[in-house]
Amino acid sequence: MDAVSGLLTTQVIPWGVAGVLTVVCIVLLVRSRKPSGAVDDAVLEAVYLMSKAPLELREGLDQAVADKVASRLLLLLKCIAVGITDGEGTLLSWDGEANDHYVDLVDTIGTAIRRHRREVVSHDKMPCNHRGTCRMRTAVIVPLIVEGKTDAVLIVVGRTRGKRIVQMADAVARFVGTQLEAARLEETKNQLHQAEIKALRAQISPHFVYNALNTISSLIRTDPEEARELLQDFADFTRYCFRTDGVFTTLSDELRNIDRYLTIESARYGGRLNVRLKIAPEVQSVVVPFLLIQPLVENAVKHGISRKPGGGTVTVTAQDYGTEAEISVEDDGVGMDPALLDGMRDSTSSAHIGLTGINRRMSQVFGNKYSLMVETAPGAGMKVTMRVPKFVRGVRPDMLKFATDVPEQPERRALAGPRSGLPTGAPNAS
Repeated sequence: MDAVSGLLTTQVIPWGVAGVLTVVCIVLLVRSRKPSGAVDDAVLEAVYLMSKAPLELREGLDQAVADKVASRLLLLLKCIAVGITDGEGTLLSWDGEANDHYVDLVDTIGTAIRRHRREVVSHDKMPCNHRGTCRMRTAVIVPLIVEGKTDAVLIVVGRTRGKRIVQMADAVARFVGTQLEAARLEETKNQLHQAEIKALRAQISPHFVYNALNTISSLIRTDPEEARELLQDFADFTRYCFRTDGVFTTLSDELRNIDRYLTIESARYGGRLNVRLKIAPEVQSVVVPFLLIQPLVENAVKHGISRKPGGGTVTVTAQDYGTEAEISVEDDGVGMDPALLDGMRDSTSSAHIGLTGINRRMSQVFGNKYSLMVETAPGAGMKVTMRVPKFVRGVRPDMLKFATDVPEQPERRALAGPRSGLPTGAPNAS
């Protein structure tokens, strides 16, 4: 019996201990995984909620945007309430409970704005008619500073005291402040686009206006029908170029206006200017910056063909290039020394429309990899090529209404001569 009991002791007890240890390990493993899963879920929820904020804040902060942001922050922070004011302290949105305490926080909000620093207010130091049932314990007031100025104020009302609610408010305020800075940069970029467009409008040669009107006036007696059509082209051209709104347009609208310009110039130069337009139908809906291509065409006419004794041909091509559209403006005029190209790129005078502005606009809108490619040599003409992505986030044709605004005109006859109108069907018309 002693031997048997000894045998059971030496074999059963270790296995029993091992079993107990296994159960303990499983319990510990389950317990350790559960909090981890909860943390992962919380992180995922936070990322999802905050991923929506940049889209909402892109256009700046107003009452509608503040309502959406406050609602998301309330879900994210799981606090009592979230409030957002403008830079002057005027309440834009309050989501959650304890909204009656906003009045008690007005002075502290003003202090945070003036001092450009976070303020923390304890519920114990505020008057409250519901002190027994009010769940508010702390209010953290954080000014959102953009470019040295308070752009908004974030108010986080917590149900606990301590550093945790302050740290959470600071972290969220930094995120929202960064998005407001991005919105401000977007606004500045749009203002820059508008300024560049105004500069391009100012660079439209007064000589072109004078010569166009002079050409039309010379045709009034000899060919009044053609004079009328050229006058309509001139009116539509100037109407398009001098619009006060719109940063982007479709390639078809841009090329249609270029066709008007070339129609007028062809009438002026007669047989010395030939025009070829090769436009693939599938790229006509591609969105491009307003007045991006017209300066290149004007350069080709003014500095390429007009200086060649026998004249020449300007060819505008737009073709499909996978996810991009490839656009080129080519002339067989006098050309230039490639060594002088850098000076041409930096030209800002009205006598020569430089390529720097076009390059800058391309990189601002589409990225640094999109720049002009120029091929030229003395006596060999010049070819300028650009590639434009077909789809870019935030780039949309905000000038489409121009086409609908133009009054209908009677059907026009084809202009006699070597040039051709803008193709509407064939991918390689010329």
